[in-house]
Amino acid sequence: MNVGNGISTDYAKIVVAGKALETRWVEAQPESASTIVLLHDALGSAAVWKDFPERLAEETGSNVLVYSRYGHGDSESLSDERTIDYIHYEGEVVLPELLDKFQISSPLLLGHSDGASIAITYAGKYHDRVSGLILMAPHVFVEDVTVRGVVEAGAAYRNADLKQKLARYHRDPDGIFHAWHNMWIDPHFRDWSIESYLPSICCPVLLIQGEHDGYGTVAQLEAIRSHLPESEMFLLQGCGHSPYREKPEATRRRIAQFVSSLPGEQVAAQVYASHAERPCRTSYRHAVVREQKVEISQKRRSNLQ
Repeated sequence: MNVGNGISTDYAKIVVAGKALETRWVEAQPESASTIVLLHDALGSAAVWKDFPERLAEETGSNVLVYSRYGHGDSESLSDERTIDYIHYEGEVVLPELLDKFQISSPLLLGHSDGASIAITYAGKYHDRVSGLILMAPHVFVEDVTVRGVVEAGAAYRNADLKQKLARYHRDPDGIFHAWHNMWIDPHFRDWSIESYLPSICCPVLLIQGEHDGYGTVAQLEAIRSHLPESEMFLLQGCGHSPYREKPEATRRRIAQFVSSLPGEQVAAQVYASHAERPCRTSYRHAVVREQKVEISQKRRSNLQ
């Protein structure tokens, strides 16, 4: 589907890690080597982004891949109980397979909330297969304010119109809400952390947070910067948990600025040939730079058929 300004959008269902996922491919330039992959939040889906992917493609000149995780949106509904390590599984197993399906070898990952946490696990595990991270309202450990927000959302789901809102974007709103809510209020989840992934990340990082985020504080960003001190930070005044929705223009402008600062068709990668056991550190400026061309169009589409 052509949406104007040279931007086209294609929709497809593909099987990843044994589950049928809905995908949305936004093409800005057929031969572009730059691809941004959007990872939605805990109650999000491909549709929740609305026109943000198309506008982002237009503003950055990058192609954009959007998808709904298992249980979300129009993807396959949850049929089993979500476990505490689901973020790790999404980042280490599902996302790499999805990228392989689309023949994307070194994406720029843009994650929101849980999606940002998934991006972190991917970049920590596969530090030579990512060109940059844009992390909106990321979680790297559990805060009291997050648990309180989840508890309040539970009350809103029972007594207010949250269920009706989620039903607009999910085929099974009950399944996805309770999977998220029950896990975050589980006492065993209080010790969850992905901070151990941070020292291995060696790509450029942009952190975005609303000053009035009801699900997390700047302590999350400070924890990330303690391991990745060269990370850029963008705090939005008068903004809550969803910068891309609450402050879309300012958020897109800052993302476009970050994308334009990256080395174009090249990707920063750290190669430790003789010290493979040592994790990649934060000094991506000294990383080995290798060229990469991402093949899309006919080859990608034929791979999805």
